[in-house]
Amino acid sequence: MAHAAHINHPETILRALDRHLTRPARLILYGRAAIVLGFSDSPAECATTMDVDAILPRGELSAIEENEDFWDALQKTNSELEPSGLYITHLFVDDQLILTSDWIDRLQPIDLKGLQHLQLLRPDTGDLILTKMMRVDPQDRQDIHFLISQMAVPDLEPYLTRANVPEIAEIQQAFEQNQHWLTSSSRAKHP
Repeated sequence: MAHAAHINHPETILRALDRHLTRPARLILYGRAAIVLGFSDSPAECATTMDVDAILPRGELSAIEENEDFWDALQKTNSELEPSGLYITHLFVDDQLILTSDWIDRLQPIDLKGLQHLQLLRPDTGDLILTKMMRVDPQDRQDIHFLISQMAVPDLEPYLTRANVPEIAEIQQAFEQNQHWLTSSSRAKHP
């Protein structure tokens, strides 16, 4: 059972992508891949996620769409890893996620040693929490608790008030329910 501690599926996926790239590429991670690779003391279960999710900034979309090297490497990575069930999925344009409008100005580097072509980044912790508020899910709420514990000043209010929520009813409802849950759990901890 000791070998389980060394499992890091997002790292495996991203190293495969890096191998298939022939030119530099930047990838902005979110989800559990961003947690396991972006925080040194992340929960062990984050390393077992079977996929990597990434954000495509709307302002860079045409350049990304024209980057044949990236799309070719992505396809080769998914083909290579298919037998293991690992894959890169969910490449969302930033306006499809809950984020603040200036999220891109606060990107945090992810240092994964030995990559040749891939530059990895993640949203800052507050914006990463916002992306976790798109669903009402026990796993996402666990991740939110962990991320709050990583904030120097655990104050989400500036993020919540500036959040851009996609105009999709389920996402708006989930955001509202998660805001209420955060307020309730905060009151429970600090009566």
